[in-house]
Amino acid sequence: MKMEMAPSSLRRTRLAAGLTQQQAATRLGVSQPYYSQLETSARRVPPALALAAVKKLRMSPLALPLPRLSSGVPPFKADDLAGALGALGYPGFAHVARPKMLLNPAELIARALAHEDLDVRLVEAVPWLLATFPDLDWRWLIAQCRVLNFQNRLGYLVELALSLSPQNKDCASLVNALQELNLSRLAGEGTLCRESMPEAERKWVRKHRPASAVHWNLLTTLTADQLTNAA
Repeated sequence: MKMEMAPSSLRRTRLAAGLTQQQAATRLGVSQPYYSQLETSARRVPPALALAAVKKLRMSPLALPLPRLSSGVPPFKADDLAGALGALGYPGFAHVARPKMLLNPAELIARALAHEDLDVRLVEAVPWLLATFPDLDWRWLIAQCRVLNFQNRLGYLVELALSLSPQNKDCASLVNALQELNLSRLAGEGTLCRESMPEAERKWVRKHRPASAVHWNLLTTLTADQLTNAA
């Protein structure tokens, strides 16, 4: 079950676009009275209409409803994950974008990190998501990763995202998230979505991983320099 889109997000987007309620209703294919009820919380915003609002009113995908916290987050299939990343504008998968797969970036990150084994090209997209949508719902994302014991994975990727952000960009949200994640850093060793890594490779990675990977107790050699689609 997903939480609902906040009516205030709908209203803010409409006003920012300089649209009347009638104009917004027309774009969404609903009546003005019905649309008015959505903005005043008299009616909930259905998931399909929330998705339409993001597309047709140019609302930020961060306004899309998030699921309730769960210990059983289902990971996306690789093809679906690539399509969802493309729908959010990730350059590396623009050619396979699936607009119907559009999700709140926070949910997409959680469902990517839930993979035991994920193609490195897909893992590389997460720092881009974090840097592109730094004002995502960190409270939800951090809480969800803690439920799944993936806060180390997220912490390491936040560090990579910070290295991608331009020096003149406000990175306060990422910095604050990193500080929060450090408070619950796990002591046990893990991988960056590569649980099938053979023992021989684990030994090699342990010796050659960057200092930040050591800090987050992760077996990975992924660095910002390897993020080919970061721009």
